Amino acid sequence: MPQLELDGAALTYDDEGPRDAPEVPLVFVHGWTADRHRWDHQVAHFSPRRRVIRLDLRGHGESTGSGVCTIAELARDVLALLDHLEVERFVLVGHSMGGMIAQTIALSHPERVRRMVLVGSIGRMTYSRGRGLLMAASTFVPYRLFVAANIQRAFAPGYPREEIRAHIRASAATPREVVMTLYGAMRAFDVLDRAGEIRTPTLMVHGYHDVQLPVRQMLRMAKAYPDAVVRILDAGHELPLERPAELTALLDGFVTEKA
Repeated sequence: MPQLELDGAALTYDDEGPRDAPEVPLVFVHGWTADRHRWDHQVAHFSPRRRVIRLDLRGHGESTGSGVCTIAELARDVLALLDHLEVERFVLVGHSMGGMIAQTIALSHPERVRRMVLVGSIGRMTYSRGRGLLMAASTFVPYRLFVAANIQRAFAPGYPREEIRAHIRASAATPREVVMTLYGAMRAFDVLDRAGEIRTPTLMVHGYHDVQLPVRQMLRMAKAYPDAVVRILDAGHELPLERPAELTALLDGFVTEKA
């Protein structure tokens, strides 16, 4: 597995598909406590005909390192990897916190982002009463319980419990320092007032049952985008896991460039 050594971290990534494909590469960015394998379905679909890049963010999955405190710092990691791979222009796909990273890149380097897809993401973190109580409890409840409560809420009712438990175990393997620091980074993230500056064609896909980042927050953001398409699926927050085929079909229709 290739890695990029960067500022005390080793970023693990995959770079698959033909380098000579006529379309720009697809770049997939996962969310908080997840890893690059959230995108397995999409990578399997696109990589036979198109270059596809995905990474484990700093401190997640098979990447090491910590010390980042903002979404902007994570965005710099993603850009550093793309510079290392000599990728100038790309389509950017981000889930949840990955969508926050994508928006940050679209604002700072609009000339590099051909199209953008935001999956279960928002432009400003606003907490429900339940999420606020969960955050307040995070300082004194056991770490695994805190992670479990967050991950459990991420899935719509009816998702298999055994699979949820497996994702809880995987998320709890993320170092506590990374999890709590980046939770704070998401709380501080706010580009909603700048959403009108993002003129990149954007697809927003959201789960109707998302209680982590409720759909009404996404719709508020979408209204400010000059060029956005919205699709809402019968799912919770974990769209890449709950509705992989539907999500892939929406991505394919949006990112495939017409002659």
